Amino acid sequence: MDENQTEFVREFVLAGFSQTPAIEAGLFVLFLFFYVSIWVGNVLIMLTVVSDNCLNSSPMYFLLGNLSFLDLCYSTVTTPKLLADFLENEKLITYDQCIVQLFFLHFVGAAEMFLLTVMAYDRYVAICRPLHYTTVMSRRLCCFLVAASWTGGFVHSIVQTILTNHLPFCGPKQVDNFFCDVPSVIKLACADTFVIELLMVSNSGLISTSSFVVLISSYTTILVKIRSKEGRQKALSTCASHLMVVTLFFGPCIFIYAWPFSTFSVDKLVSVLYNVVTPMLNPLIYTLRNKNVKSAMWKLWDRSGLTKKKQET
Repeated sequence: MDENQTEFVREFVLAGFSQTPAIEAGLFVLFLFFYVSIWVGNVLIMLTVVSDNCLNSSPMYFLLGNLSFLDLCYSTVTTPKLLADFLENEKLITYDQCIVQLFFLHFVGAAEMFLLTVMAYDRYVAICRPLHYTTVMSRRLCCFLVAASWTGGFVHSIVQTILTNHLPFCGPKQVDNFFCDVPSVIKLACADTFVIELLMVSNSGLISTSSFVVLISSYTTILVKIRSKEGRQKALSTCASHLMVVTLFFGPCIFIYAWPFSTFSVDKLVSVLYNVVTPMLNPLIYTLRNKNVKSAMWKLWDRSGLTKKKQET
């Protein structure tokens, strides 16, 4: 395949969800609600953690604030473009924009996987080694682990992006999804993608599956090590929110990236789950099950109310 052929495709067409204007108008309103909810929920958690000294000094809530930031970034990679496409007849994306979207999707997504693993380790230390918790999970170590999560996501994404960018694309050019991702894009390549798909599984599929196994093993170990019934119930209550987040995020990722050489009719719906729904539900899961976060939010609300009254007087 020569260079002229590889450069033939300058833009892709995103399949989206529907070609019916009435349906797309309804979907626009629905996804706009989702996106606004993502912003409100995650920004509120970040503000709460930053404004409350007790939460900000706690490793668990420091990591939670970082998770909210990642959720915000993750949904922003795809949702604004999706909302714009609902208002357009032709859902076009240039080749360069497609590669950039693919890069940031895997960058932030992999960073979130690693951060969730760090949060599992944090819960393990807090429950199984409570006397050493503040010493082990120091702010310096937390910052290092967060930086390592971002670095791991960057390295993973660079590999995925380089492998995809080196493929020749000369048609067809319709991406069977509402955003650019490795599985849907490489199927459009004018070349044998067998090796690329194997590398995709060894990279994305292995990371998501192995991280999920490590997380589940970690939480299982926590429950096994606690002998008393009351202690186990308390630990289960503490870890329940983490387990819900892990399942909602990793389940769809494993479904998409751990099955090479095949495309499923429900891929778009699964993509919506981990791109839009999970970042929206995470704030609800953590705030509804966490008394400390709810208490800090009420304090933040009270302070903002007092500030308004002072300004009025």
